[in-house]
Amino acid sequence: MLKKINTVLAAAFILFILWFGTEYILSPETTAPGYGLPSWPSGDGDGFLVIKGIRDVVMALVLGALLVTGHRRALGLALLVEALAAYGDMANVLAHHGSIATALGVHCLTATLMVVNGLLILHETRNAAAAAKTPTPQRA
Repeated sequence: MLKKINTVLAAAFILFILWFGTEYILSPETTAPGYGLPSWPSGDGDGFLVIKGIRDVVMALVLGALLVTGHRRALGLALLVEALAAYGDMANVLAHHGSIATALGVHCLTATLMVVNGLLILHETRNAAAAAKTPTPQRA
């Protein structure tokens, strides 16, 4: 049951990050206001928004590859590491006097849920590894 819940949560993160990243690539000027910063770059500055989109798409593809190939322990670790990007986004919004609600309600919440999902997957894989090492009684 835990494995199913973890898989659904991880898949939801993958789809969410992939969707959000794609939006930044395809339409940075309309997606950017939801990030939480008070002002946006003008002119050629939109290129930096596309960079964020590319980062998000690559992060989603890494998680997706680990999920599809069944590397669950690596998936748990990757979720923990990739949560740092969302915490970084939160810190960026706060440092630039952006929306506190967006910083906490979007970036911090996303990062924290990624950490929880990563820890649950690591717990799941630790339990599976322990069960595999436990010898089964032999019938005589």
